[in-house]
Amino acid sequence: MHHRMFRRFACIMMSVITFASMAGCGKSQTSEGLKKITLNEVAHSIFYAPQYVAIENGYFEEEGLELTLVTGFGADKVMTALVSGDADIGFMGSEASIYVYNEGSADYAVNFAQLTQRAGNFLVSRTSEPDFKWENLKGKTILGGRAGGMPEMILEYILKQKGIDPKKDVNIVQNIDFGSTAGAFSGGNGDYTVEFEPHATLLENEGDGYVVSSLGVESGYVPYTAYSAKKSYIEKNPEVIQAFTNAIQKGMDYVNSHSAEEIATVIAPQFPESDIKDITKIVDRYKQQDSWKDNTVFTQESFDLLQDILDSSGELSKCVPYKDLVNTEFSEKAGSGTKK
Repeated sequence: MHHRMFRRFACIMMSVITFASMAGCGKSQTSEGLKKITLNEVAHSIFYAPQYVAIENGYFEEEGLELTLVTGFGADKVMTALVSGDADIGFMGSEASIYVYNEGSADYAVNFAQLTQRAGNFLVSRTSEPDFKWENLKGKTILGGRAGGMPEMILEYILKQKGIDPKKDVNIVQNIDFGSTAGAFSGGNGDYTVEFEPHATLLENEGDGYVVSSLGVESGYVPYTAYSAKKSYIEKNPEVIQAFTNAIQKGMDYVNSHSAEEIATVIAPQFPESDIKDITKIVDRYKQQDSWKDNTVFTQESFDLLQDILDSSGELSKCVPYKDLVNTEFSEKAGSGTKK
């Protein structure tokens, strides 16, 4: 069973690489005068459906952009690409921008648009637990995420809310690369794993795991993923940031006004290894959880909550000013009816 699972994950990773190189293809190859930009995303997940709708429906081309999509597999890697200039825009948890700011960087990353307002991952058990209770995790091993990353911090945040000490009551494995936990779990590691889609559903389909809880439902509304660019890039290219935000807003408008079936049909080319029925099921799951915002405005209330989560996890060396790390100018224009 687990050998088959490993092969399927290998296929998914290859498809991500393929789409990273193809994201700017199609209309943009034949169009003149498009501005080329590179977006590095933290993961390739159906959770980010509005972004893929924007790609597949040609919204970036409509806004004058030729987009190349690269998957970084972890916020730390996305931020490295952004800081080095390999990516123009990064899509990741905003905690990464706080870390860079607190390290004293002069040209730090500024968040200009928020996409998701809930955690997008799920707790997967090795056994079926129709009457799952969080206390079941005591004494068990969980395949978690990198220390200081949003998936891990949200997991710990929920555990604490449930009266479980993340350091003493459970064993959280944090040394498995982002995107590799499902394969490790399928191979026999851990009692539970925390997975994004489509990995959670793939585990279920293979009979290797069972989704027992949604971290997005349990943690409530949190500013989970946002778009950012270096301060200098935004200052030099405000028209690019506005065009990009407009395209994302169009994708967000689409998912908030269309059925799960319609959305799944649009984004299916981004997930060739997933059955359309599975994509529809996953999109519907995220829609029912109110995962996507109506607009891309990253509010101060959300930013303050993010810093509270970081502080609770022991990852916040000092609080940072919202006015420095968040720019809502572009998202407010994109959502106000003044976009192109």
